[in-house]
Amino acid sequence: MVNQPHKASPIIAITSGEPAGIGPDIILSALSETQFEARLVVLADPQLLADRALALGIEINIACLEEASQVGEHQQGTVCVLPIPLATPAKAGELDVANAPYVLDTLRQAGEGCIAGRFDAIVTPPVHKGVLCDTGVHFSGHTEFFQAQCQSPHVVMMLATEAMKVALVTTHLPLKDVSDAITEQSISRVVRALHQDLQARFGIAHPRILVCGLNPHAGEDGHLGKEEIEVITPTLDALRQEGLDLIGPLPADTLFTPKYLDHADCALAMYHDQGLPVLKYSGFGNAVNITLGLPIIRTSVDHGTAIDLAGTGKAHNGSLKVAIQHAINMANNAKKFSK
Repeated sequence: MVNQPHKASPIIAITSGEPAGIGPDIILSALSETQFEARLVVLADPQLLADRALALGIEINIACLEEASQVGEHQQGTVCVLPIPLATPAKAGELDVANAPYVLDTLRQAGEGCIAGRFDAIVTPPVHKGVLCDTGVHFSGHTEFFQAQCQSPHVVMMLATEAMKVALVTTHLPLKDVSDAITEQSISRVVRALHQDLQARFGIAHPRILVCGLNPHAGEDGHLGKEEIEVITPTLDALRQEGLDLIGPLPADTLFTPKYLDHADCALAMYHDQGLPVLKYSGFGNAVNITLGLPIIRTSVDHGTAIDLAGTGKAHNGSLKVAIQHAINMANNAKKFSK
């Protein structure tokens, strides 16, 4: 019997997030208590991790590497680190703008490594946008940062739990501007990107996507709004001609029920607060934020920096664990899809 060659597991880069927040806490606790089937490497100041581990009473081995290729299979209780120095020692719960360039550098190196093929995916704990913007750098979020770094014209925001996936046509827009942003072009772009990444990153051969209407009761045949009749339905009909399996537009108040969700792979909401409150109600703290449409894989937690919890041992690591596992699964599926 011939031995099959060992298939190397993916290398997942984990940034450290805001050093004064709970990013270091949840990284240390997650990697100390969970065994992941991947090669995990944290981009951080090793002293930051050592100091926070001591404060939290977490016994963990911190192994510093010179390059990503040196990282081995994750061993529970060990953190492999690619060192990036802080500008000044970080104190849990105390924001310091001096360390903003450090945060941006972890993101930059993670993105560069993924683009160059040294990493297979990136997982990002939360950063503090206000501190980063205080340096004079306009930072609107991880999504926009990696979109610019990868020079990707369009990205799609999706949140996922074990039970459901929800993607968005529009993201952080005032409600009064949403209708004008719902166009044939915007819907088509998002649906095609979503369909492609459900295949390539999630291993779903024939994705079935539920699509929300914009208005109550999906417009009630035009009596409660005409966007469904004039824009959404014609666009979905045209996309179906391309072979995409799309159900809708459906009223959002009935789409998020087992009758529909049990027979679909993802829901597409027209705006942020149409779809995400349902998902977060069903799985907050165990959800993952995924950026689609990039040439790289990036997942993130579904919560903020929680400055008040940093260093207290009260921060929950559930979302980070889910984000890491999704990154691993997506990287493995991407390798299969590319063959």
